Amino acid sequence: MPKVFSWRGYRFHFFSNEGDPLENCHIHVQKGNNRAKFWIEPYISLAYNYGYNSKELNAFHKIIKEKEELIRSKWNEYFNI
Repeated sequence: MPKVFSWRGYRFHFFSNEGDPLENCHIHVQKGNNRAKFWIEPYISLAYNYGYNSKELNAFHKIIKEKEELIRSKWNEYFNI
């Protein structure tokens, strides 16, 4: 489970096996039992949420936007795209 970055105790990562065929670029957010997934492509959007409130989701969207280039770079590097 490659970690892309941490922020305020939240882990932003993707999984080694992201589907066959490979899903579009996205990022998972996890802290404790709470989880969320955000699509990066074609644009940043929430795929699912288990346990986070709207304030947290808005903060995640903002930090993902700020780190979008890093996320795409790590994704492409890991999956040899």
